[in-house]
Amino acid sequence: MKTAIIYYSMSGNTEYVAKMIAKHIGADIIHIEPEKAYPDSGAKKFIWGGKSAVMGDTPKLKPYDFKADEYDRVVFGFPVWASTFTPPIRTFIEENRDVLKDKKIAAFTCLAGNGGEKALDKLKKFLGISSFDAELILIDPKEKANAENDKKIEEFCSKLQ
Repeated sequence: MKTAIIYYSMSGNTEYVAKMIAKHIGADIIHIEPEKAYPDSGAKKFIWGGKSAVMGDTPKLKPYDFKADEYDRVVFGFPVWASTFTPPIRTFIEENRDVLKDKKIAAFTCLAGNGGEKALDKLKKFLGISSFDAELILIDPKEKANAENDKKIEEFCSKLQ
């Protein structure tokens, strides 16, 4: 089964996990980014990002290469902002909603606090699905790498194989 990992990462945690998953299952990685970057430090990071997530913004994305017909499964990866998924993921889904209908879907999220379960539930609702093939929540996996997170990633990957 051919898999694409679609992810947005601000601080590098989600990118770190996306690369680990891709290595385990042989997936392609598609990094999406908004044309206008979000502030990545200080209070502006939380205020601007949180507001954008809560308001359901769909920022214009930099060009990306996603050939949907090449993939059977899509794995979404994102940080949690205000207990929801990030706006670049929202934009990607809006731009590709029709071609995602026939795909198997999995998701992982990285966060520093809480809200991972809510974010995954909101993503399922936005996609119009009742469950993921696999789901994973990690606390600061790059910044606080440990054997427990590695095991969770391996278990996530085993569900995808």
